[in-house]
Parts: sequence; C-alpha cells; structure tokens
Amino acid sequence: MKLREDIRNVAIIAHVDHGKTTLVDELLRQSHTLDERKELQERAMDSNDIERERGITILAKNTAIQYNGTRINIMDTPGHSDFGGEVERIMKMVDGVVLVVDAYEGTMPQTRFVLKKALEQRITPIVVVNKIDKPSARPEEVVDEVLELFIELGADDDQLDFPVVYASAINGTSSLSDDPADQEHTMNPIYDQIIEHIPAPVDNSEEPLQFQVSLLDYSDYVGRIGIGRVFRGTIKVGDQVSLMKLDGSAKNFRVTKIFGFLGLDRVEIQEAKAGDLIAVSGMEDIFVGETVTPVDHQDALPILHIDEPTLQMTFLVNNSPFAGREGKFVTSRKIEERLMSELQTDVSLRVENTDSPDAWIVSGRGELHLSILIENMRREGYELQVSRPKVIEKEVDGILCEPFERVQIDTPEEYMGGVIESLGQRKGEMLDMINSGNGQVRLIFLVPARGLIGYSTEFMSMTRGYGIMNHTFDQYLPKIQTQLGGRRNGALVSIDTGKATTYSIMSIEERGTVFVEPTTEVYGGMIVGENSRENDLTVNITRAKQMTNVRSANKDQTSVIKKPKILTLEESLQFLNDDEYCEVTPESVRLRKQLLDKGERERAAKKKKNSEQE
Repeated sequence: MKLREDIRNVAIIAHVDHGKTTLVDELLRQSHTLDERKELQERAMDSNDIERERGITILAKNTAIQYNGTRINIMDTPGHSDFGGEVERIMKMVDGVVLVVDAYEGTMPQTRFVLKKALEQRITPIVVVNKIDKPSARPEEVVDEVLELFIELGADDDQLDFPVVYASAINGTSSLSDDPADQEHTMNPIYDQIIEHIPAPVDNSEEPLQFQVSLLDYSDYVGRIGIGRVFRGTIKVGDQVSLMKLDGSAKNFRVTKIFGFLGLDRVEIQEAKAGDLIAVSGMEDIFVGETVTPVDHQDALPILHIDEPTLQMTFLVNNSPFAGREGKFVTSRKIEERLMSELQTDVSLRVENTDSPDAWIVSGRGELHLSILIENMRREGYELQVSRPKVIEKEVDGILCEPFERVQIDTPEEYMGGVIESLGQRKGEMLDMINSGNGQVRLIFLVPARGLIGYSTEFMSMTRGYGIMNHTFDQYLPKIQTQLGGRRNGALVSIDTGKATTYSIMSIEERGTVFVEPTTEVYGGMIVGENSRENDLTVNITRAKQMTNVRSANKDQTSVIKKPKILTLEESLQFLNDDEYCEVTPESVRLRKQLLDKGERERAAKKKKNSEQE
C-alpha cells in the first residue's frame, strides 16, 4: 500500500479555553510558513468578531504548515459542545488528533466530548499538556486523568499508547519532559510527534475520485464552497463530475475552482489528489456529507452523521411600540432571508415556518448556538423578537423523551451544599463527587436540559462567581413529568410610555432589582426589573417629582439610586418566562410581556388559572 509521506492531516481538539487556538498560532508562527512581512495577530484563526471578543472558536478553521518537507494540514475545531457538529465531521477528514489539555484543569466535559468523537473514528491521538508554566500546573496527575478518560471511552491498545508533549503555547515553548525547567523555545517536539505518530494518508490517486464535503463556506463571488478531503483519486479544475446527493440522486457539474490551504490563506490550485484537504466551488446546492465522484463511476461515501438540535426558540418580527427605530432590517422578508442564508453554512441549525408569516421556529444545539446567531443578526442591523428557549422532545421506542446534559461543576467546598440542593430541585442526579483536597470540589451530574435553562445566573450568584460550570449533551431519557427550571420571581412591568426617572426608580428599588437607568425610554408592558416576590408587579417608572414653590428642609440632599443591573443578551434570554419576549435591536436588548396591556394580561392569567382548575 502506497502512502503519501509528504502529508499529515490532524485536528486540534480541546475543551473551551485550554489554549488550542493559541497553540495553532504558535505552530504557524514557528513553522515560517507565513510571509515574514505579515504580522500574525493574536488568535489569528478566530476570524469572526464574536470569536475574538469571547475567546472561543465557533467555526472550524483549516490551515497548513510546511515542516522539513512535510505539509501538515491542521483543523482548529470548536471546543464548545454547542458546535459539536463541526467537530464530528472534521474527524472524518483527518488521520490523527492533537488533544490539548490544561495542565491545571485537566480533563473537562468538552475534553470528554471531543475525544469520544475522535476515538469513535479510530483516530491516532497525541496529547499536549498545555499551560505547563502555570504555578498551579500538575502535569503528572493530568496525564493520569487523560489515560483514565481514554480507558473509560473504550480506546484500543494502540490509542492508549499515546505520546505526550508538554507545552506553554502562549510562551511558544515545548518539550517532552514534564519539568517546566526543561521547556525550550521551539514547537519542534509537537511537529516531530505529528510526523512520527500520525499515519500518512493512503495514496490511491490512480483510482476513481471520491471527495466528501465536511464543511461549508459561502462567498458572494463564487457562491457555496464545499470543504472536505479527497479520499481517493484526483480532481482537476475543469473536470465534469457528479455530485451524489443525500437523497441518492446525482447532479453533474463542472469544477470551476479548487483551493488549497497554506498558512492563513486559501491558495488557488489546479489539481488535488488523495489525502489533500481542499475547497471546491462550482456547485450551487452542495451540502455536507455529499460525495463528488466521476460521472461514469458514481460511488458515494457513507453519509456523515450530523447531531440533531436539542433546543428551539421562536423568532418573530419586532412589533413593539419602538419597532423600526434602531434597525435597518425589520421586515419578515428580510429576517427570513437572513435565517435561510445561515442555513447555507450552519448544518446543525433548523428553521421551520409557522402558521404566522411573521414567526419562525429556529432549532439549534444549545443556548450558546442560538444566542450567537441572534448576536450576529443584531450586529448586522436586524431587529427581531425571540421567545423563551424550549427543549426539543422526541419519541424513542414509543416513550416521550427529553435531552439530558452531563454537568461538571468545580466549586469551593463552602458552596457545595447549595449547588447540590439547587440541582436536586431541577431533577439532577449526582454521578460523582471528587474532593481535590485544596478546598475545591468537583461535582458531576446528569440533569434534564430543561432544568438548566436560566440556571447559570442563579449558579453564579450562589457561588459568588467562584464556581465553574460546564455541560454537554449526554443522551435522550424518558421525560420527567414535572415543571422544571424557570424563574421563581415575578417581573416589574412598566405601565406607561416615557423616560425612566431617578425619582420613580428610587421608589421602585425596594420592590426588587431594576434593569434600566434613568432617562432610558420605556413603553407600557416593557419589563423594567425583577420583583422580589413571585408575582408580576405593574409600576410607574416614568413619574417625575412634582415641583412646588415651597422650599423643603432637606432640599439639598442628592438623590442616590443603586446601580441598575443591565442584562446581557444571554442573561435576558435566561430571564424569560413563557409569556415574555426578548426584543433585540442593533442598539438595545429589551424584555417585554407578550401582551402589553395590563388588562389583557390579567384576563389571560385568569383564563389560564380557570382552565388549570378544570
């Protein structure tokens, strides 16, 4: 069997924030692949604004470096499980993975998630213990944890015999020794392990073509671009080929452009052969999992599995009294076009029409997945409203099931009781408890996804910000027939339209937490705070102080109000109840009742109460 020794295809996988994008930067920088004149900016692979601000990778990126005559194709994958669909498909494109693990945090839920995907594809692993320079680093224990995780996930003997490199990506150092003093300013140990341990692709470029699309991109100039791997044969610009569709049909087309990857650039190339990772344009309706073959030899590869969505929200046209003030795109046609264009590249997303032409049900992999779509839309000038997120239930063997998440919590011991109690109320089952002996406890739970909606705000205040929570989708289990999650406290709802005043905010403060600052414009039915009790309370937040010509004794005292709690987009989505919407515009995030009129709300509540009693 002939191999292409001049190529290695690897994916870098890790839990969120363990440093994989920084590591790819350093591998790029030290390989001298980039033009010396090009200054490599920090986290160069995270090209999108939100990725840079939040320090997370959302979309898989590919790059390639040259090292001692070998081309190493590197896929930088998302670490967050909401984008797990990307990780899973990338495993089909590569022959090995570099698993990056933080030298202090060790294995985390997403480490488990991404590693499981890699081992299922029988892929060769290399482990990089990153952040070895941290004073709190514990490399030996972390390698033991990784080994335990490999065994637990059913790795075979070859996979268990993984090489380990110790590195500090931010300092650009690495070595094969776990002693931080042995670190050298070089990434060569990582390059060498990749070339030595990761198998070279098979060279079967004489056989008929098979190229499978694993990722999609879109360009205004050439339309849809399919990114994937040539598994067999050769593909050239100008070739007439067949696209084997997911439904079994075939479409013929001509290859107009082929791009290879080098450094951060896409480079136009004339041909590619077995083992190459490339991007191909010329096909209008290409989709993930489809295979490109010769016209006379239509032999499709197995279709790629794409993770199903677990959470859905209703997206609506903004119909609040302030609609159209701040956004450029406010009509149902514009919003629908934008959602459809998102489907061009995001294969884990689903968009369904409803009975109303102004509302769509949008399903995704989790709260982060959907909130990033909303954030992108608002930055692009869209105005819309969204409902509270709901989990997607499905029938398994005739039983109604709901998604459950595996939750890992690291918290100081003193907050442990509160966390266990609060997750118990949300029907969480504790699977494990590890006391690390330094005052920190690690708790692992299985919790219905429904119970986690809106939980993170409560969790952060319960642990005073010291707790860390990570969760990933685990499995579908029979639905628990009780009300879970949701907000306990009622809302403070404005009765009037106008500007909030310091005077009225002072009188409302004792009733709960206020969300708006003085002079903020509000409308009747808008939520301006959280009540300290369970019921909703209608308040007048626009009332001004009556002026009189009588001087009062305490005239010169200045009015002081507490700093209002301004909610982020994520916090607003978590705050929502079933009868509320979040209004999102380029400049504002507002919370409102679905029924703005107080009388209508009271009648609806009465009707609901009567139907429940019947």
